[in-house]
Amino acid sequence: MSKPTIGIIGGGQLGSMLSTAAKNLNIKTIIISDDKNAPGQFFADEFIFCRYDDDSKIEEFCSKVDFVTFEFENIPYNVLSKIDNIKKVNPKPSVNKIIQNRLSEKDFLNKNNVRTTSYISVKNEIELKSGQDLLPGILKTCTLGYDGKGQYKINNDDELENLKIDFTNQYILEKLVKLKKEISVIITRFGEQRYEVYDPIENFHEDQILKYSKIPAEVNKNLFDKSKELARYIAEELNYIGTMCVEYFIDKNDNLYVNEIAPRVHNSGHLTINAYNVSQFENHIRAVCGLEKVETKKLYNAKMINLIGEDILVYRNKTFKNNEFFFDYMKNTVKKKRKMGHLTIIEK
Repeated sequence: MSKPTIGIIGGGQLGSMLSTAAKNLNIKTIIISDDKNAPGQFFADEFIFCRYDDDSKIEEFCSKVDFVTFEFENIPYNVLSKIDNIKKVNPKPSVNKIIQNRLSEKDFLNKNNVRTTSYISVKNEIELKSGQDLLPGILKTCTLGYDGKGQYKINNDDELENLKIDFTNQYILEKLVKLKKEISVIITRFGEQRYEVYDPIENFHEDQILKYSKIPAEVNKNLFDKSKELARYIAEELNYIGTMCVEYFIDKNDNLYVNEIAPRVHNSGHLTINAYNVSQFENHIRAVCGLEKVETKKLYNAKMINLIGEDILVYRNKTFKNNEFFFDYMKNTVKKKRKMGHLTIIEK
């Protein structure tokens, strides 16, 4: 019997790590990407380079795979739907349609009684000026934008008055939380009430980019349990299949707010490769391909350090201890603020 084949849309580091996890499960991988230099091509069995609106290449991709998933959420909804009509995509495209837009994501959470920071939709200057009650706040594009791109911190009325924005994009203005810390929960949903949930991970950012993560997060038992329970609830409401991440803010009074949902494997979960018996990537492949659910257990406490920009040049020449695990994403160009690799340190 031939190996099953999973198709992965997107060839960045997440696609690379998904490919590695699939190969360890004896599953063939085909990556399709609109980046001819995508590092995922070095990890997959086959690589297809094309624009995502190239129907003939999309049909070729679908003809070669049994299952389809993706490594980033900003694939156009119509492209995902087109593929889903030929070969089932998980997580399903309707999930992406909600989460691709920060406003619809927040509306979905609030409709389901999940606490977020206060926010308003901003389509023009009048609506922006009406947001004084949300200051200090952060103005974000509703679509695209990550690692701080397309975001403007507004501290007071003067800054609000003087901000010049191109309203060809729609924005959302969110009230800033009096932040104590940020955590994330990685969850894999295999089907109705069938989950593997990783313990909360504590995250630390520099210049709005994740710098390092550690497990366990230093939170009280109430927040530990509530963050996992909310992740299960959100995954169930989305009828989600695969691995996803729920990012949380914790304020000075230990209130828990959902910041964002990532409908995919997540940067903060990289440490699960070494800290758990089953990584976020393996669980995602298992769920999407309908494989057996394996009880997921934490083996070690761990810390993951993102290697950003020229950090990678130092680490490529280092020697590592037996509790240190270096991952080079094999990106061909080193750029400032670009995630180039990571190091995980486990506590034995």
